[in-house]
Amino acid sequence: MSLDVPISDQGMTARPVARGMLFLTAGLTGALVMVVEILGARMIGPFFGVSLFVWTALISVTLLSLAGGYAFGGRLADRHPSADWLYGLIAAAGLSLILTTWFKVGVMQLALGFGLRGGTFVAAVLLFGPTLFLLGCVSPFLLRLAAASLSNLGRTAGMLYAVSTAGSFAGSAFTGFYLLGYVGVSQAMRLTGGILILLAVAHFLLARRRAGLWLLLGLLPAWGGNSPLPEVTLADGTRARLIAVREGFYGAVKVVEYQGSAVHTREMIIDGLVQGGMDTADGRSVYEYAYLLSRLPLAVNPHGRSALVVGLGMGAAPHWLFRQGLSTDVVEIDPIVLDMARTHFAFPSSIPVTIEDARTYIARPGKAYDYILLDVFNGDTTPGYLLSQEALRATKARLAPGGVLALNLIGGVAGEEAMLPAVVKTLRTVFTEVETFAAFDQQGGSAIAGNFVVLARDGTLNFAQPPQLDDVHPLAAAVREIARQPAIRVDSAAAPLLTDDFNPLDMLDTRHKEAVRRGIIESTPREILLAG
Repeated sequence: MSLDVPISDQGMTARPVARGMLFLTAGLTGALVMVVEILGARMIGPFFGVSLFVWTALISVTLLSLAGGYAFGGRLADRHPSADWLYGLIAAAGLSLILTTWFKVGVMQLALGFGLRGGTFVAAVLLFGPTLFLLGCVSPFLLRLAAASLSNLGRTAGMLYAVSTAGSFAGSAFTGFYLLGYVGVSQAMRLTGGILILLAVAHFLLARRRAGLWLLLGLLPAWGGNSPLPEVTLADGTRARLIAVREGFYGAVKVVEYQGSAVHTREMIIDGLVQGGMDTADGRSVYEYAYLLSRLPLAVNPHGRSALVVGLGMGAAPHWLFRQGLSTDVVEIDPIVLDMARTHFAFPSSIPVTIEDARTYIARPGKAYDYILLDVFNGDTTPGYLLSQEALRATKARLAPGGVLALNLIGGVAGEEAMLPAVVKTLRTVFTEVETFAAFDQQGGSAIAGNFVVLARDGTLNFAQPPQLDDVHPLAAAVREIARQPAIRVDSAAAPLLTDDFNPLDMLDTRHKEAVRRGIIESTPREILLAG
């Protein structure tokens, strides 16, 4: 079935447009709008983290761009009611999406100057605003072309919106459940842009064969291909090489190797945040927090025999506990992290790892542990639902009598938006004793913000013996001095109590998160940070 539609206000007519082609266009563009929105969060993630701010920015920009596209597209459709214009806009949307993979580095660097909230919005507008605006123009064009008369306008509009919404559902489900687990973000962006271009090419091949062929030949180079894994030489001569990258359902996992005259290390990066690093020669961690997280609980309770580590990372903490003879279990949500840890960080297969969300694992009745180590990050922040009062009560229920909970946290200890006071206040409603230790050298001053290890227990938190730090790597040698620092006093009186109903962790420590992101960008080559 086809419809004859005018292509201009001068009464010219276009070739018949198949109604099926119009409905296919509605479903496909509806699906790809959602694909762009979900992929956009993953593209911005390495610079800004996959946080509430990123999703807020992407959703806001999507709605704003679509609204502008609806308004502009409606006026354009009345002036030029032509399928050629419609599919020209779709081709432009595909090309602009492909171009995001070329310009993302420069855009991210520019956006970072606007802070964490403003930067995510600026990055989303510049990278995805044009594509989403052009896709917003599609709906009014489709309605203008598909409505044969005013008598069936409502039915036609309803069917188009239904097909488009069904496409959005399919695009969301396919991207979230399948695409991101098997295809890198840049490749998925090029694929999405390519589908839009092919849709336009299909129209022009059917309607104007020569024009369609030229469009296809002209745009093929823009699709590009997979780039090789980057290798960069730093200013001091150290060679930084990305040796593995995989996109998963929970974030992009990368393994970066640094080789220089005095450096032979390997790091795991998840969503742009370094999750651990080791010396490739002996497997020892090169970060202080990894030693404190695993050693301080044993210094408090030297006689424990079992441990649960929540959040695997490269596996430094559970591997050391296992070597001390402890019965060690790990719960990790992302199977890709486990595969990377075993493949690139020598994490032994003899340590059992359960692939599951930590909250559901802990909430189930099961084995009681002498130590529970919580080392989980989503972007820059430990997920709030693991630090609520309800979650911590469930965690305490999995501790044996006298057991110790240790948490690796990044945040501030003072100020209205500091995170640590809220976490400490919540912990104090569940445990009788809570102590906070800086995982960095305070250099004679007081800790303001950084990496902290927090211990919680029903019972004294005094050290029964000094922490075991005989095997510390030279790059982390400062941990011996750090371990001698007294616990940090955290004033939590004015802090909010974290519950499942009210948990503002994503809104806290934004300035510190910006500083962390700047540090990552300055220390990690941009080619590696945004590869994938």
